[in-house]
Amino acid sequence: MSNTIHILLISGSTRGASTNTATLRTAEVVAPDGVSARLFGAMMDLPYFNPDEDPAGAAPGEVRLPYPAVVTLRVAIAASHAVLFCTPEYAGALPGSFKNLLDWCVGGGEMSRKPAAWINVSSMPTGAADAHASLAKVLGYLDADVVSAACVRLPVGRSAVGGTGLIADAAIRAGIADVLATLAAHCRGRDGESPRLE
Repeated sequence: MSNTIHILLISGSTRGASTNTATLRTAEVVAPDGVSARLFGAMMDLPYFNPDEDPAGAAPGEVRLPYPAVVTLRVAIAASHAVLFCTPEYAGALPGSFKNLLDWCVGGGEMSRKPAAWINVSSMPTGAADAHASLAKVLGYLDADVVSAACVRLPVGRSAVGGTGLIADAAIRAGIADVLATLAAHCRGRDGESPRLE
């Protein structure tokens, strides 16, 4: 059985040159030994959330066909030991498309007790504090296991992102790797249990 910890990376930004997405792309390549990090790339494929169309809320005997993109999201979460988010703040809150993704996580229950954390890369004076306070609240409703030691502010300016879409700055890369290591250590040691996945 493999001891690899699988961490799903979810960016809250739809922007092509997003520093949030660049941070998570960098996480894929700086993941420490024993950690596999994979970026979820289908947020824009998700339909607008409607609880009447969520198979997870169907009444006994009622048939609701699942949206393929929602299945993709829920399977990706279920197949991971932990989820790491990185989101900007828009108009003092979470971006609508990212909140829509989180809404689709409610009914399925895949986030329940799932270790979760975030990297806040905002370089603005307000530090995207409202967005991350909202994220913390939503993760509470999802019953996620928020790993506070892995929730960090790591400012990333646009100039830090190179032409490859990755961050070259050694200090930032080390900070990202530390977050992944902290989240993985939590997964390995939570309640003395071994991870369920191979």
